[in-house]
Amino acid sequence: MKTLTLIGLLALTANAADLRIGIVGTDTSHVTAFAKMLNDPASPDHVAGARIVAAFKGGSPDLDESRNRIERFTKELQDKWQVKIVDSIDDLCKQVDAVLLTSVDGRVHLAQARAVIQAHKPLFIDKPLASTLEDAREIGRLAKAAGVPWFSASSLRFGGVAALRTADLEGAATWGPGPLEPHHHLDLAWYAIHPVELLFTLMGTGCEEVTRISTSGEDVVVGRWKGGGIGTVRALRPYGEYGAVVFRKNAKGQSAESTMKVHDGYAPLVREIVQFFQTGKPPVSNEETLEIFAFLDAAQRSKESGGKPMTLR
Repeated sequence: MKTLTLIGLLALTANAADLRIGIVGTDTSHVTAFAKMLNDPASPDHVAGARIVAAFKGGSPDLDESRNRIERFTKELQDKWQVKIVDSIDDLCKQVDAVLLTSVDGRVHLAQARAVIQAHKPLFIDKPLASTLEDAREIGRLAKAAGVPWFSASSLRFGGVAALRTADLEGAATWGPGPLEPHHHLDLAWYAIHPVELLFTLMGTGCEEVTRISTSGEDVVVGRWKGGGIGTVRALRPYGEYGAVVFRKNAKGQSAESTMKVHDGYAPLVREIVQFFQTGKPPVSNEETLEIFAFLDAAQRSKESGGKPMTLR
């Protein structure tokens, strides 16, 4: 038998200590991107401390983005990243330490999260957290009752935009792509969740009222925060660039600072996920995540009322 080199022995020791991560939902490109960062030590974006070892396919036959991509992503997970495909979420949870719920369809997240929470596995839920405010709140309630840590966030939250947030912030505007998906009741949750998360990264919690103006090419959503702060989101269709501008008040008036660099890829998010699985401490509070969905819910009601302001419920 060949003698292990010191490097080989260290590699085996490191792998033995890695957290075993499972995937629920293989119908998004995020799963292969995450697998490369976690399972390939040679990747320039490699994140140490965890490996994806198993996955449950899931899938939504009535959703093109799921039906047309799931087999391709599943095959790559199996063939390239040696991820075991299992038949149920229960089977998955028996083989892993933590779970990435990555199903592209927010409608299935509550049922899938319920199974993971019952197994008491820490949980990251990829965007959108859910397709309704009620489902989002039920996920939070179930996890709290079971003592299971969880978080959900857009990868953009951990890009360059956070550097714009300062104590003297009076308002902010963000923008980004906002294509809609007819199966999701909160239509902005499908993709405009990204620029909405950018806004909350800058403004924090405390939004009280939302007004939405909607056209075929874009939505403009204006939020009024406690204390008088104003935040706006522009969701562009069919697609658009990301960006943000903040407004600060000083003795001479208002000053503005903007950035177009708000996305540094997925590695910053994956590092946060691994740290969360190791510590149980979410980098984004559950309260903020649920307020984001209350914001989306108010925006939906404003749209349906022809643009009337709606308070968060």
